[in-house]
Amino acid sequence: MISSQRQHLILSRLRTRGAVRITALSKELGVSAMTIRRDIAELADKGLLRRVHGGAVSTSTLLSEPLFSVKSQMDIGLKDAIAQQAIDYVSPGDVIAIGGGTTAYVFAQHLLESQRSNGITILTNSIPVAELVQALESKDVEVIVTGGVITRSNSLVGPIADKVIASLRVNTVFLGTHSVSIPRGFLMPNSLEAATDMAMMDIADRTIILTDHTKWSSTSLSLFARFDQVDTVITDDGLDTDSATKTRDLVKELVLAHDRASDDTESE
Repeated sequence: MISSQRQHLILSRLRTRGAVRITALSKELGVSAMTIRRDIAELADKGLLRRVHGGAVSTSTLLSEPLFSVKSQMDIGLKDAIAQQAIDYVSPGDVIAIGGGTTAYVFAQHLLESQRSNGITILTNSIPVAELVQALESKDVEVIVTGGVITRSNSLVGPIADKVIASLRVNTVFLGTHSVSIPRGFLMPNSLEAATDMAMMDIADRTIILTDHTKWSSTSLSLFARFDQVDTVITDDGLDTDSATKTRDLVKELVLAHDRASDDTESE
């Protein structure tokens, strides 16, 4: 298969899935990961897609929320690294809130596998996170679900969710974000989801944003948090030096997690 045919197929997969992974395309097309990277780079230069760690996303997804199933397949190594750092901010017996999105979901996975989850209570508007807790054999973790309208990212948002949240109090809230805008702050494409994230921040003593470095190069419509409203941002060490320096000047704490999976990816 020549390059033009491969690239046509890559764009076709993006139209139906919203995102593609290099490893999956390499297996499907029977070519090396390096060949797929070159194809993706050429398509990105033409503005037909956007490169992300481990694959690519459709440019049409930049102002809309991709499906949870699509996002969960992207940047897995980065999310794992961020999650491992984030569990250090939880102590046994804490009452925490976990927002929607796949990075927050991966954080919940790692947290529930650790001793730090002993006796904690989780407030969440994420259906996957709630199902994750419910599937636990241990009954040591309590989960409270907000209710509300379901988004494409399997989050519960809107006035019902906001009303439930406003009646509670948590030690720390862990939120994902669709994009990071310097110097504005953190944004989501869904205004209802942004409002629900703000409601969670209002009841929390501490706000922590979990997001990989690719979010600094994307855009969204609805601001839900300014930098001065956030205590900690945990991202991966793929963040470029300029963005890291500017973010440190704006936020109380910036943590860069090392993605060990990228060490293996570079050797492909």
